[in-house]
Amino acid sequence: MSENKDFLRVIVDEDLKKGKYEEVVTRFPPEPNGFPHIGHAKSICINFGIAKDFKGHCNLRMDDTDPTKEDTKYVEALKDAVKWLGFDWGENVYYTSDYFPKLYDYAIKLIKMGKAYVDSLNEEEIREYRGTVTQAGKRSEYANRSIEENLDLFERMKRGEFKDGEHVLRAKIDMSAANMKMRDPLLYRIRHAHHYRAGNEWHVYPMYDFAHCLSDYIEGVTHSICTLEFENNRDIYDWVLDTLELKPPRPYQHEFARLGINYTVMSKRKLLELVQNNYVNDWDDPRMPTIAGYKRRGYTPESIINFCDQIGIAKANSMVDVSQLEFCIRDDLNKKVPRVMCVLDPLKVTIENYEGEEEIDAPYYPHDVPKEGSRVVPFSKVVYIERDDFNENPPKGFYRLTPEQPVRLRHGYIISCKEVIKDDKGNITEIIAQYYPESKSGSDTSGIKVKSAIQWVSETYAKKVELRLYDRLYKNEAPQEVEDLNPNSLKIIKDALIEPAVIEEKKDERFQFERQGYFYADPIDYTDEKPVFNKIVSLKDSWAKKVQPSENKTKKDNKSNQKQEVKKEIIHGEAEPLTKEQETLFLKYTKELKLNNEVSNILARDEKLSSFYEETLKELNSPVTLANIIANDVAKQLKEKTIEELKFTTSEIVELIKMLDEEIISTKIAKQVFEEMSEKGGKPKQIVEDKGLIQISNPEVILPIIEEVIAKNPENLEKFKNGNTKLLGFFVGQVLKATAGKANPKVVNELVEKELNK
Repeated sequence: MSENKDFLRVIVDEDLKKGKYEEVVTRFPPEPNGFPHIGHAKSICINFGIAKDFKGHCNLRMDDTDPTKEDTKYVEALKDAVKWLGFDWGENVYYTSDYFPKLYDYAIKLIKMGKAYVDSLNEEEIREYRGTVTQAGKRSEYANRSIEENLDLFERMKRGEFKDGEHVLRAKIDMSAANMKMRDPLLYRIRHAHHYRAGNEWHVYPMYDFAHCLSDYIEGVTHSICTLEFENNRDIYDWVLDTLELKPPRPYQHEFARLGINYTVMSKRKLLELVQNNYVNDWDDPRMPTIAGYKRRGYTPESIINFCDQIGIAKANSMVDVSQLEFCIRDDLNKKVPRVMCVLDPLKVTIENYEGEEEIDAPYYPHDVPKEGSRVVPFSKVVYIERDDFNENPPKGFYRLTPEQPVRLRHGYIISCKEVIKDDKGNITEIIAQYYPESKSGSDTSGIKVKSAIQWVSETYAKKVELRLYDRLYKNEAPQEVEDLNPNSLKIIKDALIEPAVIEEKKDERFQFERQGYFYADPIDYTDEKPVFNKIVSLKDSWAKKVQPSENKTKKDNKSNQKQEVKKEIIHGEAEPLTKEQETLFLKYTKELKLNNEVSNILARDEKLSSFYEETLKELNSPVTLANIIANDVAKQLKEKTIEELKFTTSEIVELIKMLDEEIISTKIAKQVFEEMSEKGGKPKQIVEDKGLIQISNPEVILPIIEEVIAKNPENLEKFKNGNTKLLGFFVGQVLKATAGKANPKVVNELVEKELNK
């Protein structure tokens, strides 16, 4: 193991040195409610990697405690992802559902200790009683139930005597706790739903915070490694294990920064929406950031693992550029795959002075790749070249074929244009050319100088292939909604032509189509009769921003420093230590204002941001909502401007947040208003009124829209009635879409559920 350890490995190393554990046991505990994505790949690499480095073991455990969302197909997708990445979980896959009897017994023990009670408040009342970050909560009157009554009610909940939501089991901790998650958190809820493994045996299911820590304990996990959003859940994790006084050793939770990539969404809800609403073909659509999607697109396990290794393990969330992932796959394929010729937009070239046919021996790999191999490329009188490799009126710097400029056919002869044939609309249909017999590549004695070589295929022997050209799924760097989807994320070319060896010899599944990119034989749709290739990635980053002339480097410098330049963008390990002033602010934000560590870290480190934030707090006591908009949206504006140059003031941000807190507008509308303020200025209230953006909360207005959406989707309604409750999200999404995001999501959710269950 490398001496340059990340902070998690430092923790594990110290625990072993202290004799805290005899063996390291980690776990990868996904919920099987969707296909794993690139963020899961990072978690897989961390958990299995740490176990391997310390000669321990990593458990693969399905966190299957919600029967309404989980499915066997997701279990298989998770297993396939871990296996494909090259990790081994041993003989057994673990399931939280296997521990249901044991977890139930632990819940009974808490009730008998007076540390848990059955609460009969409804969901809205529980939320109301919880309080706010500045106001203590109020304990439910049902917390005074006797131990006997709680035991009786919990047993009846288990037997299925009550409706969903009629009762819950809660821990009795502290309704005034600074960490709001400790305000009597829910331990069990009623779910009358078929569980894909447990069947219909259970009518109560444990919440994540209760099941997770105890599953870790049951399995002998030593280091429970989670992403930062579970940081505040750690207090519950420790409370459950400590209160039950379980025999040591016990596990401890440690958090790391989750993976964020620009131009990408990794919310399972949003990914499910893409699949269910047919914005993509399925979870393994090559545009999806799922491991199945990358696998089908042609990414290699090595490239994914190398990417996870490069970005490192940090304590603060940050955004990684997707070009770094693309660099990793290019870097991996560049050393491995054969180079071949493919013409995407064929233009016919007839060589008038050539007769017969011949075979040209061409290497698969360039001289700097340590692999050998070659193929035969047939050459004949009629060949096809790429249409844009000929230009009748070439711009300056165009080095391919023109009426006056010859060019080399890659691995073959030099040709020149003699005549351009067009149809009656003026479109070029054919080039009449001549070749130079003494100019064959490798034995050229013609003395003709050319500046480039172009790809080509023989008309007689070329194979027709379908190419699927994939690009980034989203057009925006920070996508939020389906409106941000890139309409050009998939282009299909059905009549591309490729040299025959690619199909006949099957040298590889992945190829570099010269000057086009890296391609992969689609593992599902490819047949010899209809070859289909997916574009993995282009040969260079076509999305890269243009740099200033003063920042330009020579091609040679760029090539030799390419890896170094990428590494400059890598976010690895811990951030620079806070100054004393920054640490004071950080403690104030986390301890007094109860902000999460990530937001506190962003604000404390940036003097402009913290100054802006402090001013807004003087006007409005809504620290969390203010902090979120300032750390995310205002921060982007302040990257290039001073506070004085902003087109909005602190008071206008306060006005915007007031409307959000009072539910006059939704979060989506707030973002829309903020964008308007940033670009043109203006008062938030005025923008909302002028554009008619006030949130719709009136059920009388929303109900007709819901009825119309349901009427338009009879098939999905029938599926919902037959038990596919996942479609609730589909109907809610359609209603929100119909109202352009103006409808109150909470009201819509309640009304849709009521209408569907009629």
